[in-house]
Amino acid sequence: MSEATPLKGSCHCGATRFEVTAPPKDVTRCNCTFCSKRGVLWAYYPPEQVKFTSREQVATYDRNAPVEHHHCQKCGCGTWTDTPVWENNAPVPGQFKVGLNARLFDDFNLDAVHVKFVDGRNLW
Repeated sequence: MSEATPLKGSCHCGATRFEVTAPPKDVTRCNCTFCSKRGVLWAYYPPEQVKFTSREQVATYDRNAPVEHHHCQKCGCGTWTDTPVWENNAPVPGQFKVGLNARLFDDFNLDAVHVKFVDGRNLW
């Protein structure tokens, strides 16, 4: 994949579609009760690097505000998360990132990417 070719992804039914300008350098596996039940691997990007080409049928779950988890109402796939940038286990005021479910990327070898572990079950 060249830097000029966007990496695309979508939920199972295609109601939510997105693209980014570069593949993730790593992904994050979190063991908090939400992420572990969803089974997602998060690829984090600054908001300006994420382009949504379709956002139909989106539902939002925000039990742990200020984090907003989005999923497709039609097929149920967890698609993306809007979250603050975190430093020292605390949100940085005014700084945000988008966590894309890396399992939804099309034609991408997820096994070739380093997986970082976050102990969300004990940190928050």
